[in-house]
Amino acid sequence: MSTTTGTPRGVLFQWAGILPLTERTPRLTLGEGDTPLVRSAALEGLCGLDELWFKLESCNPTGSFKDRGMVVAVAKAVEAGAKAIMCASTGNTSASAAAYAARCGIECFVLVPGGKVAAGKMAQAVAFGSRILEVEGNFDQALNAARELTEKHPVALVNSVNPHRIAGQKTAAFEICEALGDAPDVLAIPVGNAGNITAYWKGFCECTELGRASGHPRMMGFQAAGAAPIVHGAPIEQPQTVATAIRIGNPASWQGATAARDESGGLIAAVTDEEILEAYELLARREGLFVEPASAAGVAGLLRLGREGRTRGGRAVAILTGNGLKDPDTAAAQYSPDITRAKATVEGVERALGW
Repeated sequence: MSTTTGTPRGVLFQWAGILPLTERTPRLTLGEGDTPLVRSAALEGLCGLDELWFKLESCNPTGSFKDRGMVVAVAKAVEAGAKAIMCASTGNTSASAAAYAARCGIECFVLVPGGKVAAGKMAQAVAFGSRILEVEGNFDQALNAARELTEKHPVALVNSVNPHRIAGQKTAAFEICEALGDAPDVLAIPVGNAGNITAYWKGFCECTELGRASGHPRMMGFQAAGAAPIVHGAPIEQPQTVATAIRIGNPASWQGATAARDESGGLIAAVTDEEILEAYELLARREGLFVEPASAAGVAGLLRLGREGRTRGGRAVAILTGNGLKDPDTAAAQYSPDITRAKATVEGVERALGW
């Protein structure tokens, strides 16, 4: 479906050999995947690391990592004859599902928890023409409803409980190993519904099996303190955090996340909203990277480990999962703009700057 000449960009084209595709799978693409891996300019020392790299999943077409798995899930749904898809979402999944549904000309139904989705994400779902249902309840309740509805009606569920989502998202691990020449020592990642940490671990394991990496990274997942069911070992009925993308009280991929932690010798820990916002600001002011708050959770965790002296060099990759424009309200609340009035003349600007 690409209009470019030569080999089209996209997960289904670049990684067809490791994905569950058939000749009947439509080769859908919006140009997802192949996202930049950028080395830290300022934070790696604060984290106690020799090297810190940021995987900019915010550069995907709808601004988040969700596109990587969504393109596979939607393509397989169309292959199976689906005329509509459905998801429950805290925002990013709805934006991605709606975009790929629009690309394919099928309907998209989105269940969102009332009043708990960031404005930038909702705007995308609206723009792409999805049918949005605001439910009275949290994300976990919305997902339960979506699962029951898609079992009852001829609509494909495209949340991360769909294994095709995990298959697509694992391709980021392959990209990291390809870019660095091996797996990193540590992979730091936000954990909400836990599909992404599950997918990365699957990808790194396959990289090792295929000889594309010499070993596995330690998987370090970080939940928000007010939404940390895996850390506490029990679901949370009313999760609360400024990081709306990981405001989930009962992760669908809980077992996958704990398997990734245990098999890699890693950890899943909680970081406070204050730590998340500190990392959010440092990424913007010191690295030039504007991310949504949830994306900063992995970096917040690395900063804490560095302060506590629990890191001893090595190479880490932090996954920055979504663009800061997804949540403009947090940016407006977090920063006080430095604005000075000046006349539109050279002298007026000089005077305002004190030059």
